[in-house]
Amino acid sequence: MNTTPEQFVAAGKANLETLVELSQKTFEGVEKLLELNLQAVRATLAESAEQAKALLAAKDAQEVFALQSAYFQPAAEKASSYGRQVYEITSATQAEVSKLVEAQFAATQQKVAALVDTAIKNAPAGTENAAALIKSAMTAANNAVENVQKAAKQAVGVAEANFEAMSQSANQAAKAATAAAPKAPRRAA
Repeated sequence: MNTTPEQFVAAGKANLETLVELSQKTFEGVEKLLELNLQAVRATLAESAEQAKALLAAKDAQEVFALQSAYFQPAAEKASSYGRQVYEITSATQAEVSKLVEAQFAATQQKVAALVDTAIKNAPAGTENAAALIKSAMTAANNAVENVQKAAKQAVGVAEANFEAMSQSANQAAKAATAAAPKAPRRAA
């Protein structure tokens, strides 16, 4: 089986298209993260300015303490939401990249299998045992790759569940801390 220049050109073109698509998906993910970060910075700056004005307008220490306590809960929720959004963006980008890589890998597997089949059909007599060994090794390798992919998908599912549980736990802890914050005693004037 000879490879023609046209086959090399076609393979190069397919690889370039895959590389471009991978680059686009990655860039889209980075772009989403940048947009999220800009929104978070804008919101934080605006909220910080409002909080500073309110703290400067406070009449006593109790009011300052109450204002600070009131800001803690929303800040914890926003931080949790930000973390969740970052996770969602990175997970979605990773899933799209994985899908492209898996498709490319499957196409490569098919090409290798076709090449091996052609080589086995054209092999000289008496090489049947070697051909069977090669086919067996390919099947085992493909099964191993499929098992690794399944395990990776399960690990991602477990990580997502753990992240969600951790996020909920952090929100509940922030709510409990805000509710349990002692009030500053009033001073007699």
